[in-house]
Amino acid sequence: MIDAAALAELYKSQLLDDVIPFWLKNSADDEYGGYFTCLDQRGRVYDTDKFVWLQARQVWCFSMLYNQVAQRQEWLDFALSGARFLMANGRDAAGNWYFALNQTGIPLTQPYNIFSDCFAAMAFGQLNKTTGDAVHAEIAKQTFHQILQRSSNPKGVYNKQYPDTRSLQNFALPMILCNLVLEIEHLLDPGVVEETVRSCVDTIMDRFYQSESAVILENVTPDGRFSDSFDGRLVNPGHGLEAMWFVMDLAKRSGNAELARKATDIAIQLVEYGWDKKHGGIFYFLDVKGKPLQQLEWDQKLWWVHIEAMIAFAKGYLHTGDQRCASWFSKLHDYTWSHFPDAQYGEWYGYLNRRGEVLLPSKGGKWKGCFHVPRGLFQLWKTMEAISTKQKKLMVQDN
Repeated sequence: MIDAAALAELYKSQLLDDVIPFWLKNSADDEYGGYFTCLDQRGRVYDTDKFVWLQARQVWCFSMLYNQVAQRQEWLDFALSGARFLMANGRDAAGNWYFALNQTGIPLTQPYNIFSDCFAAMAFGQLNKTTGDAVHAEIAKQTFHQILQRSSNPKGVYNKQYPDTRSLQNFALPMILCNLVLEIEHLLDPGVVEETVRSCVDTIMDRFYQSESAVILENVTPDGRFSDSFDGRLVNPGHGLEAMWFVMDLAKRSGNAELARKATDIAIQLVEYGWDKKHGGIFYFLDVKGKPLQQLEWDQKLWWVHIEAMIAFAKGYLHTGDQRCASWFSKLHDYTWSHFPDAQYGEWYGYLNRRGEVLLPSKGGKWKGCFHVPRGLFQLWKTMEAISTKQKKLMVQDN
């Protein structure tokens, strides 16, 4: 049996006493605004470039904490610092968000990556809940609608693929939209919200999920068929597991127990497929046909994969009571807690080799910032509290 009350306290403490203080202490750029994300093991800055999606994720994180945990002025001030930096420097003339800037805010990388836009919309939507600022609301809404307009060709003029030869749809955007649309639901027309939810759930569950192989593919043809190619055979178990807790949240929102059950079953299939039976942990990438992968990092164990998997099984257990979820959650917790948190300097390591040894001791960089760990700890804290409440009710009924 999961000791949900004790786990809730563990995740709360790790979030508020370890991870958040690490970023507050080390990541502020007091000269130009925004945040440093390239932090070594101790939190020292080793590169000053700023990546727009990580800037936005950090704005979202501290806005969310202010809204959901406590109205601490230092959290709001920290969020506003990042928001001002993004508003001043983050977009091109058409409103598309750059991928990378230098320390002062001069663009380094063109706006090819639509996930900069996704997390900018998420950041300003959450910040608007705090400030009520119409400018923040307009940025979130405008960015969201531009994402929808770009969805059929997310990279636009920066797409290097030759047109109409092997057209593939990628899983990441519909996955992110499942979560993003709920984040800014308060700013959108209800019809847009419902259509986005319907479309994303159908796309994830009926196109990318392949019932024959019991996996979620990273890329499929536009009509949802399998492509026997490097990209078409690619599986990222962590992406699928993260998406399943997004779908569980949508199922809870609509009261759809059948959808929650299906998402739970798929999560179990994915972790059974992706688990490294020799060394433990979840593989980063796999080939659905077992062919050689082009991703040299395929067998690494990543921080975000494991914490997102923990959320999926915590929520699966909460919504369905499936004991397989409890078993997998405990297995994932044990692996994650014994490998990723750094008890000496705080925060989490991001990258382990297949054996579970630390591959990179840094705490942040171009791809890892203040997002997956704090969001995951918050989700786990609150989900464990909900499970604990259920457990107490059951104990009362049994007595």
